[in-house]
Amino acid sequence: MSEVNKINADQRLESIRHSVSHVMAQAVTRLFPGTKVAIGPSIENGFYYDFQFPASESGKPAITAEDLPAIEAEMKKLIDSRQDFTRVELERAQALDRFADEPFKQELINDLPPGETMSVYENRASDGALQWADLCRGPHIQNTREIHSGAFKLMSIAGAYWRGDENRPMLTRIYGTAWETPKDLKAHLAFLEEVEKRDHRRIGKELDLYSTHEEAGAGLVYWHPKGGRMRVAIEDFWRQAHYRNGYEILYTPHIGKSWLWETSGHLGFYKEGMYSSMEIDKQDYYLKPMNCPFHIMIYNNSGRSYRDLPLRWAELGTVYRYERSGVLHGLLRVRGFTQDDAHIICTPQQMESEILEVLRFSLWIWNVFGFKDIKAYLATKPAESVGEQSRWDAALESLRKAIDAEGLAYEIDEGGGAFYGPKIDLKIKDALGREWQMTTIQFDFNEPERFDMTFVDADGTRKRPYMIHRALLGSLERFFGVLIEHFGGAFPVWIAPEQVAVIPVSDVFNEYANKIANELKARNLRVSAELDDNRMNAKIRDCQNRKIPYMLVVGEREASEGTVSIRLRDGRQMPAMKVAEFADCAANKVESRALDL
Repeated sequence: MSEVNKINADQRLESIRHSVSHVMAQAVTRLFPGTKVAIGPSIENGFYYDFQFPASESGKPAITAEDLPAIEAEMKKLIDSRQDFTRVELERAQALDRFADEPFKQELINDLPPGETMSVYENRASDGALQWADLCRGPHIQNTREIHSGAFKLMSIAGAYWRGDENRPMLTRIYGTAWETPKDLKAHLAFLEEVEKRDHRRIGKELDLYSTHEEAGAGLVYWHPKGGRMRVAIEDFWRQAHYRNGYEILYTPHIGKSWLWETSGHLGFYKEGMYSSMEIDKQDYYLKPMNCPFHIMIYNNSGRSYRDLPLRWAELGTVYRYERSGVLHGLLRVRGFTQDDAHIICTPQQMESEILEVLRFSLWIWNVFGFKDIKAYLATKPAESVGEQSRWDAALESLRKAIDAEGLAYEIDEGGGAFYGPKIDLKIKDALGREWQMTTIQFDFNEPERFDMTFVDADGTRKRPYMIHRALLGSLERFFGVLIEHFGGAFPVWIAPEQVAVIPVSDVFNEYANKIANELKARNLRVSAELDDNRMNAKIRDCQNRKIPYMLVVGEREASEGTVSIRLRDGRQMPAMKVAEFADCAANKVESRALDL
């Protein structure tokens, strides 16, 4: 499909979804008289509409998920009636009169600039009779006959504050999905089923990796022993890789005086995302939302020469950012998280090579974890920014050259840079083809000025260094959530929380099983000896559910020959091996960070 045809197909599908949302709203207002209508856009893979339902006399919710099939049935009747979507333009006074009984529409109309004409889309029957209408920019399809009644489905109900403001009324949001054909809908529902199977919150609980406890503090992650083992494996690899690539590792405090955040600009630009201050020795202190000001303090602790640069400083630094409770989501959106942060401080002449090096390093790391489908987004200068235009141009060109040198596909994110510099965002695709924004490589023209960072150049003059922020994995918490869903909990051996389980066929062979487990532990493998009273088959099922890569079944023959029978978590059998031979094989998988068993 050509790019133009793809755009046209995407636009048509968006129009279908937008039109189905109007049909849903029409069905809802028919079935639930007195319902007030808010907004109903098309979104990725579907649509939603927000409603305010009349209060239920029984005190029960006016609508529940059990009502969705009835709404779907009413929608199919409306589709079969072949209604036209007709666009009408109105002046403000006409629109206010038209929607006199719709308070949410009244507010939207009054918020539009004076003199602006607004459009309304009407649903009209084949005889021209008006059936329903809504304030809407469009576009829509021409007639409901273009909607296949077997190609949409209402998915769920949720609460949503009007205009996203928690101080405004809570509305009821109905989500749906719509496609051109029933085949497309079936494929999407199968995809959603797979997404549900891989949900990191469910798998995290099943594998006992982590938990969250709202009663003790929402958005804060508790790493369990098995999750802790994985985190140690990831962090150890991360540190070794950084040392090999010329980085030094820093550790900095979790709090700092208000002066630090005033100087960095966070209190001016980011205060709503910071936790409230605490008073210590009659001074205001803040939990850190970023690591960069602390790294700058270390830089400014000594006089720096051009000979010292570049400096590559990295930190697994835990930061704290306030997020509204409504957007918290498992490991993917939290309030306390550990950034795999780094700051590269260099001369202007070193900028281009440093950008290329950090991009190559990032791509290598992602490949090690099994992510190979990666796309770059080059974010350019926003309307409000700091720094000389020449520095913006040079930095942007360095970013572009690095992307081209690596042969990465990329898009321009026009105006998407931070106010203090352009950036590259790397988005990875997981096993289900979903795109996740992870790595950021960000120039900063702001903090070197604010903190008066300098170095002595070869000519003896003091100059301002360039500073590059880089979060590679993003944060360990979010990365861990993506990792769980990418592998569905069946992790590569090198990061699996449990790598080997030794299963005796009966308790007679517990001693041999325990001996093998200890030998493998001595090879730094994560091993459990399954010595409980359950039957062997039950132990195998349990280990498969725990997604342990290798299950070593041992009985009389294995004990007499010094071997193990090897069963993989996917049910495959491997030839029996001597214990030492298996240990070498498993250790090699770990050391090479192999993705297969």
